[in-house]
Amino acid sequence: MGQSHLIQRPSRFTSASELARAARREIITMTAAAKASHVGSALSVVDILSVLYTGGANVAPANVEDADRDIVILSKGHAASALYSVLSLQGFFPKEWLQRYCENNAPLGGHVTSKGVPGVELSTGSLGHGLPYGLGIAKSRKMSGVTGRVFVIISDGECDEGTTWESAMIANHHNLDNLIVIVDRNRIQSLTSTEETLKLEPFEDKWKAFGWETRIEDGHDYENLLNAFNKSSKPVCVIAETTKGKGVNFMENSVLWHYKSPSEEDVKNAFSQLKVIE
Repeated sequence: MGQSHLIQRPSRFTSASELARAARREIITMTAAAKASHVGSALSVVDILSVLYTGGANVAPANVEDADRDIVILSKGHAASALYSVLSLQGFFPKEWLQRYCENNAPLGGHVTSKGVPGVELSTGSLGHGLPYGLGIAKSRKMSGVTGRVFVIISDGECDEGTTWESAMIANHHNLDNLIVIVDRNRIQSLTSTEETLKLEPFEDKWKAFGWETRIEDGHDYENLLNAFNKSSKPVCVIAETTKGKGVNFMENSVLWHYKSPSEEDVKNAFSQLKVIE
């Protein structure tokens, strides 16, 4: 195996693909050590986060306190390991914090925790809360003339929540062109498919009917995702078509990995696919 195929770990990544690959290693390590859930959900959203934190959004450790920074909210808070991994690899907080993921009195909770965690804007996990919160920030910024945008990442299962559609209606009414929603459309939630749980299709048409500019993209294509975050004269919904468990073939498109944690053997198999040397 040539050295060029191995994960490199600089203090700050500029390549979304390299950041995502390194973050996948951390996600698998963290969830295995903590015997935690939602590894499949984290692997589906990590490419989106990696694009945002390598230039898709104007936010970095150097400007994380600036009033006009972009805001990124991961509303699907069960995928906390993905956000924590990306933030730590980009230098928002020490990477050593990842080793205590889900431990009692540790800074990083099993769902996204904002208290004392630099770069995390909102504690999330109870689905349907992230978009209303982001909507309020976007409206406030429009009123006060603050230029930064607000990115809210939601799950497709989260679109079962009425607050999602109330927010969509309000954002259109107030012409919040500084608000971008990214739907992690992996088509699996909790115990079965989204369509079996509560039918979402025609999904694109729903967002369009609420007055949003709607863009469908491959949620694992870094360049297309970056382009999809371009500004519009309307609020934007990016429906990111993703694969649950992306990058590890025995986890992909499997509802089992919504809750199951990786065993020692699973970690070895996953690392071999991701070309990681421990």
